[in-house]
Amino acid sequence: MKFMKLGSRPDTFYSTEAVRSVSSEVSSDLTIQVKGSRYLLHKFPLLSKCLCLQKLCSGSPESSQNQIVQLPDFPGGVEAFELCAKFCYGIIITLSAYNIVSVRCAAEYLQMTEDVEKGNLIYKIEVFFNSYILHGWRDSIVTLQCTKSSPLWSKDLGITSRCIEAIASKVSSHPSKVSLSHSYSRRGRDNVSCNGSESQRDKSTSKGWWAEDLAELGIDLYWRTVIALKAGGKVPSNLIGDALRIYASRWLPNISKYLHIEKQAESDHDLVSYGEVISKHRLLLELIVSLLPPEKGSASCSFLLKLLKAANILKASSSSKRELARRVSVQLEEATVGDLLIPSLSNTNGVIFDVDLVMNIFEQFMLQGQSPPTSPPRCKGDFERRRSRSAENVDLEFQESRRSSSASHSSKLKVAKLVDGFLQEIARDKNLPLSKFIAVAEAVPEFARLDHDDLYKAIDIYLKVELI
Repeated sequence: MKFMKLGSRPDTFYSTEAVRSVSSEVSSDLTIQVKGSRYLLHKFPLLSKCLCLQKLCSGSPESSQNQIVQLPDFPGGVEAFELCAKFCYGIIITLSAYNIVSVRCAAEYLQMTEDVEKGNLIYKIEVFFNSYILHGWRDSIVTLQCTKSSPLWSKDLGITSRCIEAIASKVSSHPSKVSLSHSYSRRGRDNVSCNGSESQRDKSTSKGWWAEDLAELGIDLYWRTVIALKAGGKVPSNLIGDALRIYASRWLPNISKYLHIEKQAESDHDLVSYGEVISKHRLLLELIVSLLPPEKGSASCSFLLKLLKAANILKASSSSKRELARRVSVQLEEATVGDLLIPSLSNTNGVIFDVDLVMNIFEQFMLQGQSPPTSPPRCKGDFERRRSRSAENVDLEFQESRRSSSASHSSKLKVAKLVDGFLQEIARDKNLPLSKFIAVAEAVPEFARLDHDDLYKAIDIYLKVELI
């Protein structure tokens, strides 16, 4: 973490519970009140650097023994004010990624600009910010997180946007060129990865080294950062998709928690808090869905179905659920039966799983890749151009077409097995209507079932459950 020390004199603050002052032999002639704290200070050092205080004190007579100034809505709080005051007295202060936002906002409030005095605090902070903070990976993230305390000030001063730009630039660079700044010293996560095989040394050169650090950001800042990454066009879509998976696992509770939270809230008579939690998670989920890259395979089918489960339980917007269902249908052959067991929220007939939602996914999958009923008409020019092609090119296109058809057929065979496995699971639900069972069974075209063993097994399970 980068630090910067400003000032030269050894004077120090001392404070009591209600009154704070600077040690000096000169009597105080200025009292400043900040958020309930009262500071006994001196006009000369403060007014020489703070245009704001000059203006506030200008209306009082010179003979005033002790002028009182109130600073309402002071950004950064008493800690930031104390650092600014110390700088005015020439006392050494230390800046870091953790306090630079609050001090920068406070200095702006006090108008500690170059017009007042050369080498003033705003200038020194900006030099440190641009030369050191924005060059460090961890420092940029910490500073960005700290903008939450003063979002409007940070926005107006360009702190938020500059941090996001710096982070996006580093993500697009090779990690060997990035100053990580203690990036991998937290909570023992250094030696853990999705597959359990990545070490700390490997992380520094892996392509997705940045995802876990960004997952610490709140959703608003995270959304803006990912938008910047996507706009840059240098980060592969699959890495963005994996980063979204990491973020979702960090901030969205487990699906089982969703299922029990409402019943617990009802028993505790705390439905208001429950509604707030659900609304927060719903917004978070919808923003994650909006960030998914459009490319197929950018997010795993398993992750998409987990999002769909959460969207169903959280009562997310219809557009979010439709988008997730569409994405799942595009790569449905990757799914497992467990992925498709989406809990039903409808109390109608007490059905356990949301069969209608899964049926919609099956139907969308089967509609993909279907050829139009007739070929588009060809003009004479088209025919002549086609005739002029070499035999090698025509043969190559024919072979590519066959491979594409073969892949589509292979996918439908996999999905047929998936459908029959899904049938076996929902067949155990005694409240499942026969019409829905038949509809799922007929979702698979005849050619896609190489054998009917799994289908017969599902029928057998359904009949046994119905006869009990």
